Amino acid sequence: MEKHKTCSFFGHRKIEETEDIKKRLQSVIVNLIEKEGVKIFLFGSRSDFDFLCHTIVTELKNTYSNIQRRAYTCRSETCILENERAYWEEIYSRIKKRPVSLLGVEEEIEHKTKWTSGKAQYIERNQAMIDDSNFCVFYYNDKYKPPFRKHCLNSLSTYQPKSGTKLAYEYALRKKKEIINLFE
Repeated sequence: MEKHKTCSFFGHRKIEETEDIKKRLQSVIVNLIEKEGVKIFLFGSRSDFDFLCHTIVTELKNTYSNIQRRAYTCRSETCILENERAYWEEIYSRIKKRPVSLLGVEEEIEHKTKWTSGKAQYIERNQAMIDDSNFCVFYYNDKYKPPFRKHCLNSLSTYQPKSGTKLAYEYALRKKKEIINLFE
């Protein structure tokens, strides 16, 4: 059986979504499909960049019907399989009393530590995505620092958390993956 080339996406939780970034991202994805033979796109969640990538890949499915979207989910995350999307959109739209659009994928991947990993399970999920990828598309600003957080709900002190995108970027470098960084 032929093993298809894959691409995963990683970016900071919040990005400024501009027409320029959309055009550059679409160009990168089209190039990966047409020139590099990528057929499978891997998605995590919770970032503006990931949502933008999913939207563009979904739009490109109209032109490239053989590409697939796969969601790698953590314990607290879910995805909607494409063949069930219309059904769930109708249900949620009735509940919300407005049109609801859900992100669809062709397959959900539950990595081996989904139900046993701890607080930073997204790090293990991202590493699994990188391990399964030929290409990693990033929106990574090396100057970015996540907002300070409290140690716990009643804590008076705060700490500087590590950027998940930075951790994924460094892991992809160590794994010698083909990296495309769209941050200017």
